[in-house]
Amino acid sequence: MKIVLLSGSKVGSKTRTAIDYTKKAITEEYPDAQTSLIDLAEYDVEFSDGRNYLEYEGDTGYITKTIMEADAVIIGTPIFQASIPATLKNIFDLLPVDALQHKVTSILVTAGSPKHYLIAENQLKPILGYMKAQIVQTYVFVEEQDFHRKEIINDDVLFRIDRLVEDTVVLTETYTKIREEKEAAYGF
Repeated sequence: MKIVLLSGSKVGSKTRTAIDYTKKAITEEYPDAQTSLIDLAEYDVEFSDGRNYLEYEGDTGYITKTIMEADAVIIGTPIFQASIPATLKNIFDLLPVDALQHKVTSILVTAGSPKHYLIAENQLKPILGYMKAQIVQTYVFVEEQDFHRKEIINDDVLFRIDRLVEDTVVLTETYTKIREEKEAAYGF
């Protein structure tokens, strides 16, 4: 199983901190899973110009191809100005409309205010649904107060991330098995 963890911002450290913990949880609980962490702060990504994702080279090509080859994607995003960052939206724009078909997609949100809780529900889930993702319905919302010195200090948040990892893996295994059985029934 290939799992991509996507930290969707070029600035700040909270989303990366939460994604790092998520990656650690996957590695400890599911050591056979192949994980790739993509932190957009570490890459030089081109703006989408409508080309096929296979035509992009360099960092942009690497990111789009890595996402396309994944079985599951865990998206970490901060909330800026009551919205997802443009860097994350650009990644979606680089991919084809059905890029997330047959992929389980999970969401982890970091925000400075509880007022931003529904941003994932109102902005991110519709994009993922349009791209045909199998969305883990519950997502993890982490507030400013849950961090201290680049560590998550709220045990409930850590528990919810562990549960998100479990739900992502279980749903990925389940959807994969169902798809394989359905394809085998065709007999060709």
